[in-house]
Amino acid sequence: MPSRPRRRRRLVLAVLAALTVLVGGGGLAVLLLGGGEQGDVVNTDVEFRDEAPEAPPVRAPASEGPSAFNWPVYGFTKARTQYLPVDKPLRPPFERRWKLGGKILLEFPPVLGARSMYLLKNNAALYALARQTGKVRWKTKLGHLAASSPAVAHNTVYSVILERGKGIRKGRVVAVSAKDGRTRWSRKLPSRAESSPLLHRGSLYFGTENGTVYALDASDGSVEWTAKAAGAVKGALALEGDRLFMADYGGAVQALRLRDGKRLWRTETRGGRFGLSAGNFYSTPAVAFGRVYVGNTDGGVYSFSARTGKLAWRKETGGFVYSSPAVAEVPGTRPTVYIGSYDKKLYALDARTGRPRWTKNVGGRISGGVTVIGDLVFSSTLEGRTTAVTARSGRTIWRFGRGKFNPVVSTGRGLFVMGSTSMFAFDGRPGSSSGDAPKARPLTAAERRRVIGRRVARRKQAQARALARRVAARRAAVARRNDLRRRGVRFCFRSDGRRVCRVPEPLVCVRGADGRTTCRARRPVVCFTDADGRKVCRARRG
Repeated sequence: MPSRPRRRRRLVLAVLAALTVLVGGGGLAVLLLGGGEQGDVVNTDVEFRDEAPEAPPVRAPASEGPSAFNWPVYGFTKARTQYLPVDKPLRPPFERRWKLGGKILLEFPPVLGARSMYLLKNNAALYALARQTGKVRWKTKLGHLAASSPAVAHNTVYSVILERGKGIRKGRVVAVSAKDGRTRWSRKLPSRAESSPLLHRGSLYFGTENGTVYALDASDGSVEWTAKAAGAVKGALALEGDRLFMADYGGAVQALRLRDGKRLWRTETRGGRFGLSAGNFYSTPAVAFGRVYVGNTDGGVYSFSARTGKLAWRKETGGFVYSSPAVAEVPGTRPTVYIGSYDKKLYALDARTGRPRWTKNVGGRISGGVTVIGDLVFSSTLEGRTTAVTARSGRTIWRFGRGKFNPVVSTGRGLFVMGSTSMFAFDGRPGSSSGDAPKARPLTAAERRRVIGRRVARRKQAQARALARRVAARRAAVARRNDLRRRGVRFCFRSDGRRVCRVPEPLVCVRGADGRTTCRARRPVVCFTDADGRKVCRARRG
């Protein structure tokens, strides 16, 4: 007797056969592949606001310097637009200022506070770094795994942790002091969480893998309200006005009322598996021009009305879209959505219609978000490269042989570029226009000499600092040994099976043939006459 699954499969085949007879082979293909939201969709009756979204101040006042500029949350703005407008666009050559090395994966970028940046590594270690030098000011371990950016405001750093302990598939949310990393409060979560937190007017908002959205009091971590999603909420929440927007692994996009979490609208997609089920939203939505923009693993980029949730358009790409979009109206261009796909292409889509303005093959799969700094669009590939192209035409301006997920954050005067396990700080050269700048001219002989001279000077400074450290260590060792001798402190050890106790011998430092100095204990010399009647003197052993 056939099993129940076999009976079900036979029933499905019978239904499909009947449909084939009714509508023909071509009609069946249309039914399966044309249903739901497969392919490109454009609904021209969905409202679109032409005014650009509000953005924080473009640049810090010159008197305060670039360190006074803040990048407080993932995506720069609470609407997660990933766009930093600047008065003078950056152009290469980008000169490296410092590097923070390491072996731990860096999936999400840091946030910038008043004087420090705060980086949450994938091992759930939170670092406070000096923005000018990259020096670690403090670090604290908040759990076992993390996959999000923190948020910083009011001298507090807020972090969402994926797993709070090894083997514990439950997360936590933690608030620590921005000054020294001491914990202000912590709340355990009933499931894993990797949603970069959003801070707004004293409340903290984020989602979790069990489909719960939390609103917490930022001062003590107490729950203000919760809401449920159709699936895991992995991306960050976006805010516009009095509405929160989220996308989940159930294939739904929702708008929640800010004050109490009440659902205002919910729209489901049917783009995956021949239009019979939904893909997953890992992408963080961006809100601008009266629309919500987000990518899906079904290969589509979606635009919904922020007011009603109605689908405005869907653009099909050739691969998964895990990437989070950047939405910007760069001077000299129309409102545009910039987003990457696993088909190795970076897309610039018209924000109103979804039609491509240009596409760029960047040579690798784009998994992380896209960031627009001035008129440059930055993306990183899983194959390990970061690329900057012009927003107007997609022409490549700069390539860097490091990268993985989310590419950069910026102060408008420099770049902090994310490698797979390292972070790099660059100074940029201000450009002269906001459009397509001419290709960077080759360096003159004098400029090359200056660049090489700076590199040589930095190398000599590093060597001098290393030498000074070695000399200081030797002097400290000699001083310790001499102090022990002065105080008559004896130390004991075993020699030839006997226990011997004595005060330490003085150190003697000599320079070897290789130019390196070594210090050894000076042992007393013992003289004796050997069998041939000769006088022999040797250092005493034991």
